[in-house]
Amino acid sequence: MFYTYRIVEGELRMPLFDGWCNHVDAPVGDHFLRVMTGQAAHVDAGIRATATIVPGHYASEEHVARAMRRLGKPEAAALIEAKLPTTKAIRSGDLGEIYATEWIDAHSGGYMAPIKRLRWKDHRNMAMRGEDVIGMLQDPQSQRLYFLKTEAKSRAALTAQVLNDARTGLDKDGGLPSPHALSFISARLLELNELPMADAIDDALLKHGIPVGNVRHLLFTFSGNAPNALLTAALQAYPGGVNQWGVGLNVEGHGAFIGAIYDQVIANANNP
Repeated sequence: MFYTYRIVEGELRMPLFDGWCNHVDAPVGDHFLRVMTGQAAHVDAGIRATATIVPGHYASEEHVARAMRRLGKPEAAALIEAKLPTTKAIRSGDLGEIYATEWIDAHSGGYMAPIKRLRWKDHRNMAMRGEDVIGMLQDPQSQRLYFLKTEAKSRAALTAQVLNDARTGLDKDGGLPSPHALSFISARLLELNELPMADAIDDALLKHGIPVGNVRHLLFTFSGNAPNALLTAALQAYPGGVNQWGVGLNVEGHGAFIGAIYDQVIANANNP
């Protein structure tokens, strides 16, 4: 069911969820469900693995390396810490988006998130507006883009209402990625000199249009309770024509787990 080619080439690394989660896949009608469960015996490995990738979602590696060369490690650590949210709610929401991005890049069969959106937050304790993540996959022959429009929800206790809210977001703009979100990504790619992908996005927006058949939806949840039944019901209730993926990450002690991750990020930044 997955595409097998990627937009961009990059260094291979162990996917974030390997080694501390198991997963179960199931079809739900024509849709797809995966539930990942953090294993209690390996929760520390999950904290460490996540803490290594979180800083790169808030600041580019080049920015941190430059600060370290120019100013030293304490100042580079301060740069990272100043970008991390301090409120529980924003940390939870950001981590849900980070996990969704990492899952897309490693496990979606070819879609990639072209930018790490949290680097452009207005304030570290504010949530960003618009689609949480948009995965993209480029057909190597036609150069046309396929899109994975994503809503990420992080809750200690996931509920049907939270999934209803996510469905509202996915169904906006006729189920397509919003022009505003795509223009934002294109502008950021131009700033990063990623011209071919920026051009492909602009072509989709301004030249070709985006057929519904080139879009999938991903409903990604990160929760302290098991999401199986809720995600299954949400997929079964969907009446539209866009292929749906539901992916849930279940970690007991959701709030404490998030707190430990951000504590570890700060500790890593400050330790030699």
